[in-house]
Amino acid sequence: MLRVAVVGSGPSGCYTAQGLVQRDPGVHVDVLDRLPCPYGLVRYGVAPDHEKIKSLQNSLRSVLEHERVRFLGGVRVGGPGGLPVERLRELYHAVVYCVGAATDRRLGVPGEELPGSWSATEFVSWYSAHPDAADAGFLRGVRSAVVIGVGNVAVDVARMLVRGAAELRPTDIPQAALDTLAASGLTEVHMVGRRGPAQARFTTKELRELGGLPGTEVTVDKAELALDTTDAGTLPAGQRRNVEVLRGWATQPSAAAARRIRLRFFLRPVELLEAGGRVGAVRFERTVPDDQGGVTGTGRYEDVPAQLVLRSVGYRGVPLAGLPFDPANGTIPHHEGRVLRDGEPSPGEYVAGWIKRGPTGVIGTNRPCAKETVTSLLADAPALGRAEVPADPVAALRAAGVEPVPWNGWLGIERAEAELGVRLGRSVVKLSDWDTLLAAARLP
Repeated sequence: MLRVAVVGSGPSGCYTAQGLVQRDPGVHVDVLDRLPCPYGLVRYGVAPDHEKIKSLQNSLRSVLEHERVRFLGGVRVGGPGGLPVERLRELYHAVVYCVGAATDRRLGVPGEELPGSWSATEFVSWYSAHPDAADAGFLRGVRSAVVIGVGNVAVDVARMLVRGAAELRPTDIPQAALDTLAASGLTEVHMVGRRGPAQARFTTKELRELGGLPGTEVTVDKAELALDTTDAGTLPAGQRRNVEVLRGWATQPSAAAARRIRLRFFLRPVELLEAGGRVGAVRFERTVPDDQGGVTGTGRYEDVPAQLVLRSVGYRGVPLAGLPFDPANGTIPHHEGRVLRDGEPSPGEYVAGWIKRGPTGVIGTNRPCAKETVTSLLADAPALGRAEVPADPVAALRAAGVEPVPWNGWLGIERAEAELGVRLGRSVVKLSDWDTLLAAARLP
C-alpha cells in the first residue's frame, strides 16, 4: 500500500487524489488543508452569485468521499506553527503540494499602501467568508471605486460591488457582507485596463453578465475603443466576441440608472492620490498600442476619483518553508511534477496546480496538470513504497499537536451553515470565522 499526502483540497488537489486512486488500487490518499473546509478557491474564490461554478463542489465532494481518500482539515504545513515539510515527508511515501497561489501581484506605484487600497483577493475573501478575512470597512464612505485589471476576477468584484440585496440574498454570502453591500452608497465603478479591449482577459460570458445587472448601466468610451487598431476579424473567437460586446455598449444611449460600471482602456495606473488620510483618486497615464502587443505611455494623465481601489492584476505563489521556490515565477521548481532541489528530483516530493505552473488557465486546466504529476508519482511508486511510514499518520499528527478536522467535521460545518440560513430566512449562509467553524466541526 502506498500512502500519499496531498496538501490542498482545491481542484488541483482533488484531481490529483482522484487520479491516484483511479489509476492504482493500492494507493491511499490523505488530502490535507489548513482550513477546516475543503474545495479551496471553489469555496473561497468563486463569487456567491455564480451558483453554476460553485456546483463544481459536488464533483470534488465525490473525490473526497472515496473510500481510499481521507480529508484532514485544519492541518497547517510549513511556516510558523505549521508541521515542517520534513516531518510530513516522514509520515507518507509521497507528498504532493497543491497549495495554489495565495497572494496577489502588486502595482508598484506610489500610494498603493493608502487606506482604501486593497487587493481584489482580500475583497473576494471577505465576501466569500474566508476565516482569515476581516471586515476592513471596504465600503465605508465609498461613492466611487476603481478596479484595476480586466480579467474575470475584476469582473467579479465590479459586479459584486453593484449587486443589490435582492439578488444576493438567495446566495450563501455571509450575512455581514450582505448587509454591508446592501447599505453601500457606492454609485460608480471604473474597471480599468492598461491595454486595449482585444487584450482583455475576461471571458465573454462573464463580461455579458455586467449588462444584465438590475439598476446598473454599463458604459464604454468610443474613443478608447478606437485606439485599438487590431482587426477584430483576426482575433481568436473569445476576444472577438468581447470586442463586439464592448462596441455594442459603446453605441447605446445613456440611460437613467442608480449605479454605473465604466469600462476603461489604455490607462496605466501611476499613482494613488491621498485625500483626507485615505485614497481619494487614481492617477492614470494614457497609453497607446506599440504595435508589438504592448503599450507605451503618452505623458498625458487623468485622475479618476475613488475612495476604494481594488487591484486585480494576477495571483502569485508564495514560498513554503522547507521547499525550494522560484521567486521570478512564484512557483516551486519541478520537472513533470517532480520537485527539483538544486536541479535534481527530490524523491517523494511533487507539485500540481498553480504552485506548479503559475496562476494560469481555468479550473479544468488543473486536470491535465494533475494527470502529469500523478503519472510521475506512480512511475516512482516502486521505489517510494520501500520506505517505512506509520500505519496511520493521524496519530503522528496528533502527537505533533495537530488535531485534524475529519470529513464528519466538515459535514458538521455544512449542517451549521444550513441551520444559520434557516434562522436568517435564507438558504445556506456561510460561517466566516475560525471559532465558529471549528465549534461546528466538533459538534456531535
